[in-house]
Amino acid sequence: MKARVRRRALAPRKHAAISVVVEDARWRADSSVLPLIRRAARLALRGEAWPALTILLTDDAKLRALNAAFRGKDKSTNVLSFPCASPSEPYLGDIALGQGVVAREARAQGKSLAAHAAHLVIHGILHLTGHDHEKPKNAQMMEALETSLLATLGIADPYAQVPAKLGRA
Repeated sequence: MKARVRRRALAPRKHAAISVVVEDARWRADSSVLPLIRRAARLALRGEAWPALTILLTDDAKLRALNAAFRGKDKSTNVLSFPCASPSEPYLGDIALGQGVVAREARAQGKSLAAHAAHLVIHGILHLTGHDHEKPKNAQMMEALETSLLATLGIADPYAQVPAKLGRA
């Protein structure tokens, strides 16, 4: 069974209009973050008909407030996706990333902030285009698509098992 993908009948554009709003200056500390996020977003939107989306790069407090207000979960998270409320609008929706959580996850997983943020942007866009990971089969499909898109950017499979580091004998 295929994952349900929502399609809108809008004229495709050559390039999607991607707005990146930086509310937390820590996102600018690594000069590779913003360009890689934009590349990841364009790649994830390739072939889609939606002309616009916004990516909010903010702090954990904002993500916690958004998560509480829209999902009833009073905790911070790494990424949230908000689809456009009107399917007739030429706007896909919004994605928000929390700097603290994303940075901690990147460090814990041994990857760069830019690579992890790019993964989360792709993940968020896939949600906006109708993908989900609620059922195991859908999760496998979504993860495979994420992995393929990230490989195009030269980013390793985020779902690959990392072997445990061996201690000194």
